[in-house]
Amino acid sequence: MFVIIGYVLVLGSVLGGFIGAGGHVGVLVQPFEVIIIFGAAGGAFLAGNSMAVIKGAIGGATGTLKGAKQNKEFYLDLILSFYALSQKIRKEGLLSLEDLVENPGNDTIFTPRVLADHHLLEFICDNLRLVVTGIEENQLEDIMDAALEVHHHDGNGPIKAIQRIGDGMPAFGIVAAVMGVVHTMESISLPPAELGKLIAAALVGTFLGILLSYGFIGPVAGLMEERLEGEGNAFKCAQKGVLCCAKGIAPAMTAEFVRSMITSHMRPSFAEMDAQLKAAKG
Repeated sequence: MFVIIGYVLVLGSVLGGFIGAGGHVGVLVQPFEVIIIFGAAGGAFLAGNSMAVIKGAIGGATGTLKGAKQNKEFYLDLILSFYALSQKIRKEGLLSLEDLVENPGNDTIFTPRVLADHHLLEFICDNLRLVVTGIEENQLEDIMDAALEVHHHDGNGPIKAIQRIGDGMPAFGIVAAVMGVVHTMESISLPPAELGKLIAAALVGTFLGILLSYGFIGPVAGLMEERLEGEGNAFKCAQKGVLCCAKGIAPAMTAEFVRSMITSHMRPSFAEMDAQLKAAKG
């Protein structure tokens, strides 16, 4: 939602200022400049990235139009899930997790919000399988650290691809402008009024390249990076929860350990968590 609002503000302020200064919007409509800029940028994007990165970049960029998965309600559900998981282990033992990790949706341990985050759920279940096998705690932590590092590395690929295209848009705009100037120079015999229109059309290329870079693509890359950090925080919370389960820590303490890992602006207060846990007991 804020992405759309931001885009509207960018366009409104730029076009509003241009019109207010006496400019005519029709001059900015230069389809061939757009073809040069987007065609060159799209070709460079395809040539410079693997298919996995391309899919991730498109999915991540379009995903910024939606709200983030991680919010206070999501983290409360994650705390409740690990609280229930710790209780289950205390009552029934580690072997009771075998069915859960194979079919997590068949149990009420994981809440719908946690079940909806397939990557996080897979991370939790994969490492709970290791817990069931009796893996040593330090080895389990090392494996999860490696998985988190790979997750962060994979998530950065699409972000870097978007950033590179954003950084290159002013250059592609200059290319379009230069092509317009070349066309103007070959038409030097035209009257000054016609030449002015050709020069204006050429300058639109530079304008579009800079506007797209700093007003549209750059902010999307920044938001994608912020979302990746949010996902990483959720994974770290899950890592702490799995380790608490492996160590046999009490359910209430497991919940508090998970809560302590949540980033400050998303972290539920102790009172909010306590109320949820009491409701779950009831």
